[in-house]
Amino acid sequence: MTATVEERKAANKALIDEVLKAYPEKMAKRRAKHLGTFEDGKPDCGVKSNIKSLPGVMTIRGCAYAGSKGVVWGPIKDMIHISHGPVGCGQYSWAARRNYYIGTTGIDTFVTMQFTSDFQEKDIVFGGDKKLDKIIDEIQSLFPLNKGISIQSECPIGLIGDDIEAVSKKKSQQYEGHTIVPVRCEGFRGVSQSLGHHLANDAIRDWVFDKTETGKRPELASTPYDVAIIGDYNIGGDAWSSRILLEEIGLRVIAQWSGDGSIAELENTPKAKLNVLHCYRSMNYISRHMEEKYGIPWVEYNFFGPTMIEKSLREIASHFDDTIKANAERVIAKYRPLMDAVIAKYKPRLAGKKVMLFVGGLRPRHVIGAYDDLGMDVVGTGYEFGHNDDYQRTTHYVKDGTLIYDDVTGYEFEKFAEQVQPDLVGSGIKEKYVFQKMGVPFRQMHSWDYSGPYHGYDGFAIFARDMDMAISSPVWSLTKAPWKRAA
Repeated sequence: MTATVEERKAANKALIDEVLKAYPEKMAKRRAKHLGTFEDGKPDCGVKSNIKSLPGVMTIRGCAYAGSKGVVWGPIKDMIHISHGPVGCGQYSWAARRNYYIGTTGIDTFVTMQFTSDFQEKDIVFGGDKKLDKIIDEIQSLFPLNKGISIQSECPIGLIGDDIEAVSKKKSQQYEGHTIVPVRCEGFRGVSQSLGHHLANDAIRDWVFDKTETGKRPELASTPYDVAIIGDYNIGGDAWSSRILLEEIGLRVIAQWSGDGSIAELENTPKAKLNVLHCYRSMNYISRHMEEKYGIPWVEYNFFGPTMIEKSLREIASHFDDTIKANAERVIAKYRPLMDAVIAKYKPRLAGKKVMLFVGGLRPRHVIGAYDDLGMDVVGTGYEFGHNDDYQRTTHYVKDGTLIYDDVTGYEFEKFAEQVQPDLVGSGIKEKYVFQKMGVPFRQMHSWDYSGPYHGYDGFAIFARDMDMAISSPVWSLTKAPWKRAA
């Protein structure tokens, strides 16, 4: 029997109260601000956000260094990104996300190569400026075709006061025409990786855009239909799917970043007629800057699921002439029968299935439309490092009575799942095996569980298949979720 909205709200309130009883009084009081239930008509989701995580709880967040190196700068393919600090500071000294790119590794692309200054004790004592200077010389010798270098500072750099800006200016003069960018993204800055995004955006503003204005780069021949894809990291090929649709309606994509992006594309972006922004959280800062300084409007778009794709294509087209508007309608009509076929195949299998989400960036709200298209019910969602404006935007996606949890702890997430009893959990790699061992179907919604793309019309077909595959897998007959064992 399906619960009413009021029954769901009452159940969520009782659940939150029960979870908070496990905490000491002071901690319970603080965590209570981050847990709630969405109510129709409210301007946001009613929870506090972008606040420092509590010591002793299992937070899923990353740090500012992860936000800069792992998200914004790392996917720029023809630059080399130095993790400046100890090799063990974070996984982004060792590995990268699934930022697909075209090129030859070690020649004109370096995304899957990792560079670190490998700080030792003597570097902490005496400073690492000379070491950084030497590393840049070695990089230029070993990889002379790189188009630039970014210096991603880890915690000790800020603590000991290494002057990475001075080194960058010196080496930029030594290697004239070469873009060398210092990024003050030490992990201790801010409360999560979110500040790392902001710091990385500021570095692009100060060390890329301002340099381009000096006229050192050739001018881009512009057209009335130039757009830039901002904040798409090409996980599993997502940015390519977005680019295909934009070009199909007659627009020219002059830049996409950071996924499969280049330093030249960053430099070209101020020439765009419109910035189409995918990940609002990580790139709204630079989009606002370009609007203020260069007069470039920006629009947030969502290419998850046919309903949101159609809405976004029309909104993007509204910024251009009737030709682009007509092209958008033609593309929508072209793909609608294909989407109807996908929905006809999977909706009967997935309709009514309950989903709980907990992801970073835009996904806690953007993917809801794709689940809605399949008749699935997102009963709980929350952000790892969202801000209040993220929760304001979420109100356009969630239903009345949806459980909301900000920076949810491991304990809270497990207890919520036990009570809500979802048919599917979509979250990150840190949560994946916890829920699978509980017997709950799971999809890794940061990297698409090594599948994808999920953007665009073709991506929706892959998305629907993957959700069905996760829920319908015969492996779940071999194990039972806690609530099923109890029953």
